[in-house]
Amino acid sequence: MMESKPSSSGPDRKTRERNRRNQMKALFSELHSLVPSQSPTESTLSLPDQLGEAANYIKSLQVKVEKMRDQKEKLSKIEKINTTMNNGPIIGFKSPDIKIWNTGSILEVVLVTGLDDQFIFNEIVRVIHEEGANIVNASCSCVGDAMLHTIHAKIGDGDSSDERISERLRKIVNDMLMEFQP
Repeated sequence: MMESKPSSSGPDRKTRERNRRNQMKALFSELHSLVPSQSPTESTLSLPDQLGEAANYIKSLQVKVEKMRDQKEKLSKIEKINTTMNNGPIIGFKSPDIKIWNTGSILEVVLVTGLDDQFIFNEIVRVIHEEGANIVNASCSCVGDAMLHTIHAKIGDGDSSDERISERLRKIVNDMLMEFQP
């Protein structure tokens, strides 16, 4: 009669299964150590619940990465626009800001832009001329990382052109801001 002997070519089935379970346990422990604990009761969660928590954490990281990619893309577009408009790298990007005052027949416009952003200043001057106002004085000065532009324009007395000019100038600045919003 022949006896059946275990094969000496490798570990038996029980040993292989034990090794597989130990390897899975080590991998699970490693995964669990990478997920930040959210509550003290998390350690009492079942294995499937802990794996679910890990999956949710990974999904939240994917959402964050996607948002950061979108923000990076928007910032790259801003850099490309500014570089194209100014024929060089961004020296100091600053969101444009405009203040407009009407003192009788004089319209005073104060525009704050980045150091390299002359395009918006040119647009402001163009609109003032299109609306029939005469620029009496225009000056600019560098203040830190910004350019301060001041324009004084003579408008007709009792004319509603100052409201129309103000509206168009604010629209230019707002449109520019919308392009640069991250």
